Amino acid sequence: MQSEFDLLGAFVPTLALWFVISLAIFVPVNALLTWGGFYRLFWHAPLARFALFVCLFCGGGLVVSYH
Repeated sequence: MQSEFDLLGAFVPTLALWFVISLAIFVPVNALLTWGGFYRLFWHAPLARFALFVCLFCGGGLVVSYH
């Protein structure tokens, strides 16, 4: 994978692209988990949401780097 890509004449790190993709995956997953009452199991729900996003972001990065 390239380390940068061209976006309207500006070089953007690939990490920023993966951040946007992870965010697009996180939003519907978070909505489903909220609707299902999953976050009631946690003492600090925003921390659980952040951990979910970090897992998606890092896991996706690992999948892309080893693919």
